[in-house]
Formats: sequence, C-alpha cells, structure tokens
Amino acid sequence: MTSSTDSLVIIPTYNEKENVAAIIDATMGLPHEMDVLIIDDGSPDGTAAIVKRKMEEYPGRVHLVERTGKLGLGTAYIAGFKWALERPEYQYVFEMDADFSHNPNDLTALYRACHDEGADVAVGSRYVTGVNVVNWPMGRVLMSYYASAYVRFITGMPVRDTTAGFVCYTRRVLEKMELDNIRFKGYAFQIEMKFTAYKYGFRIKEVPIVFVNRVLGTSKMSSGIFGEAVFGVIRLKVSSWFKKYK
Repeated sequence: MTSSTDSLVIIPTYNEKENVAAIIDATMGLPHEMDVLIIDDGSPDGTAAIVKRKMEEYPGRVHLVERTGKLGLGTAYIAGFKWALERPEYQYVFEMDADFSHNPNDLTALYRACHDEGADVAVGSRYVTGVNVVNWPMGRVLMSYYASAYVRFITGMPVRDTTAGFVCYTRRVLEKMELDNIRFKGYAFQIEMKFTAYKYGFRIKEVPIVFVNRVLGTSKMSSGIFGEAVFGVIRLKVSSWFKKYK
C-alpha cells in the first residue's frame, strides 16, 4: 500500500520498551502526517512486540525492520534510508531518537525548513542559538559542544551541531549519496552524513531545538563514541581530498 504522506521518520531502537509506544503516538499525532519506521536491533526487552501492536493501531503508517544483534546506529539508519528510497512517495526522511531527547513536535520545524524554505538537509541543532541542552552533566555538555567545534574546525563545514542525530534529509540528498560507502557506524556516522552532503554542495540549515536527556531507559552514549568522532573526522577530511564530489 502506498503511503499518503511524503515524510518518513526513522527511529532506531534497542531496549526502548519504556519509550517506543509513546514516541510513535506522538509522531502519529503531528499536524503534518508522517509515517514511522522502527529499526530494531533484536531488543531482548520486547520493543518489537510493542511496535507490532502499534502497526495494528496505525495500519500502513507504522513499519518495523527487525535485525539480529546490535549492528550499530549508522547501519540502522542506512537500512532505513534504503527502505525509504525503495518507496518513491517519501520525499523527506528524518532521523530521530526513541527516548524523547528529541521532541517529536520539532519534526514540523525540520519539515518546514526543507519543504518551505528550500533546505536540502535540516539539522535539529542544540548549539545554533547557544547551548540548548537539559539534564546533561556539565562534562558531557562541554565534551559534545567542543567535539562539534573541533569537527567544524577540521572539516570547514558551517554546521554548529555536527554530531546532531535529529535531521531531515530530502530524497535527492539520499539518492546522491553512495550509502554503501558511508563507513562510520557510531555517532561519527552523523558527522560523515552531514560532511558528505556539504561536499556535494547541498544546502544545510540548522533549526534550533532543545535537547532533553532521556528520562526512561538506558543511554547508549559512551566516551568511545566521542573518540570515534574526534579521531575519525581527520580520516574523513583527508579522504575527501582524494574523492570527487560531482
């Protein structure tokens, strides 16, 4: 069945039984209709079973891809992007966390930035109007903020929140990218996607959001994730010298 909406929200999950039903309901209730695709990495807590009940509640609007084992955030999104590209009705494809650290109501602002204001990529940015982060320890705020500043310095990319995971990509951006060549699997994946879009000349617009640390469930963040971002960005920049972006 072909969807009646032009928008798909991809939400990777691993052990998100406390959040997944509510995040789906919140997205379903938006004024601009959006479909949801859950990519679940074999959650042992029953996340997928909850999603299947939501699929019955919202037929044709909620979808599920089940994978075996934790295969990484980047590969989850790549799988979701490919799923979306197989369905021509989706012109706007979103990344969003399952834990309400991203407010689903802000999806509308990201959509407007692309649909109405001509952006190719809209980034829900924590840092474009200062530091808009709630309930994070100061050390983590500083690490994230300065990691983004470092990435901006190394890459020359004019994006203040380079590690943001709340993003809208237009279909033409995803079609242009060689998704199988995106190499990073963790949070550096977010940097690589934005950097690749920037090198191709796509217009990136940052939309201010407030990021709220999760209340329910367990964070997947670690210092190793930031390490990948810090060291991987140098490799990313160097390799870009030898690649042609047509």
